[in-house]
Amino acid sequence: MSNTYAIVLAAGQGTRMKSDLYKVLHPVCGKPMVAHVIENISHLGANRIVTIVGHGAEKVEETLGNTSEYVLQQEQLGTAHAVQQAEKLIGDLDGTTIIVCGDTPLIRSTTMQKLIEHHKQSAAKATILTAYTEDPTGYGRIIRGENGQVLRNVEQKDATKEEQQVQEINTGTYCFDNRALFEALKKVRNDNAQGEYYLPDVLGILREEGALVTAYATEDFSETLGINDRVVLSEAERVMRLRIAESHMRNGVTIISPENTYISADAKIGRDTVLQPGSMIEGKTMIGSGCIIGPNSQITDSIIGDRTKVHSSVVIESKVGMDTTVGPFAHIRPESDLGNHVRIGNFVEVKKSTFGEGSKAAHLSYIGDANVGSNVNFGCGTIVVNYDGKKKHVTTVEDEAFIGCNANLVAPVEIGKGAYVAAGSTVTKNVPADSLAIGRARQENKDGYVSKLKLN
Repeated sequence: MSNTYAIVLAAGQGTRMKSDLYKVLHPVCGKPMVAHVIENISHLGANRIVTIVGHGAEKVEETLGNTSEYVLQQEQLGTAHAVQQAEKLIGDLDGTTIIVCGDTPLIRSTTMQKLIEHHKQSAAKATILTAYTEDPTGYGRIIRGENGQVLRNVEQKDATKEEQQVQEINTGTYCFDNRALFEALKKVRNDNAQGEYYLPDVLGILREEGALVTAYATEDFSETLGINDRVVLSEAERVMRLRIAESHMRNGVTIISPENTYISADAKIGRDTVLQPGSMIEGKTMIGSGCIIGPNSQITDSIIGDRTKVHSSVVIESKVGMDTTVGPFAHIRPESDLGNHVRIGNFVEVKKSTFGEGSKAAHLSYIGDANVGSNVNFGCGTIVVNYDGKKKHVTTVEDEAFIGCNANLVAPVEIGKGAYVAAGSTVTKNVPADSLAIGRARQENKDGYVSKLKLN
């Protein structure tokens, strides 16, 4: 079996994006577009992956890590010049090389594999990945002979009126015999208006030498989208979002409105979970089976247990147990850990706290920097006062404690097992187990006070 190599072109700045972020680092469904490309290539079992970097090289390398080797294109002198930079790493190796642009995150690994297989079966020196589109304006056209062989690739500006009617276009993804590629690259000239070295010129050079150049057409034109501006970025996001949704639905997830649901490329969702409209599942979130998410919930880099409901709420970088209810209108902030059978109700905010099994905070409470045991009840309006103006402090509430409505727990403080805090209390001292804490002014009624006030 011959070796397979991959070259990813990721050196361009992407001026049409009008952004401080380098083009290939713009995310599509939560992941940088070039990371999608590298991941898809990784499924091919390539012996080596070489990414050509230029603008933002350090950021690109930091993003991709050890998933690729890197070569710097110091001057952007065209696509052929970019590929030529990989010669010092793989130029003298035998095998097949696939070249993919770093701004084409929608090309599936299965399509890449079919391209490589077609290339090898045809015994070609070069194979072009093509696609058909009703509006080929701006694309290079693939001109075939009577028997279907590729005669040439014609750019839009050079095409005759007849050639401009051709709907098969060059996607910019190629397969080459590796040695033939780097030999031909040495013969590419830059005698064009831009003074650049273009990779498609390699095709003409190989044909002139009598080598076979073929093409493989993908059935899905959307795969070939190259992202050059925010408009195409939005279209790529739409296509991938629906593709991700379809994959989850085929694996047993119900998505009420795929067009109005966002799921990141790295999210995992269990079967029989229902995603309602407006749900945003971001980052590396893991959602269990039988859950109900939404409507209008945002879950980012979190773990959600089986049969849990997150209704119109936000969960960020936290863990939520099984059979738990969150919301509506709750906010679970980073580093929170909610146990099983927990209830976090409307307008409750939890921050960097553990909340034990069976505990409840039904409404209008703030719980920050707290360790809460099991079967604890927080009454409406309970506030964990965790900040003294300089430092955050921890509050501990042990199992089966009952915190009455409108109570303030001023940290650092401990509420013992089974203890009660009377409604309206401000607690500043530790409360022993099975004790009642009352920290409020004694009520005094002044008879006839209002009548006397009106007389004056």
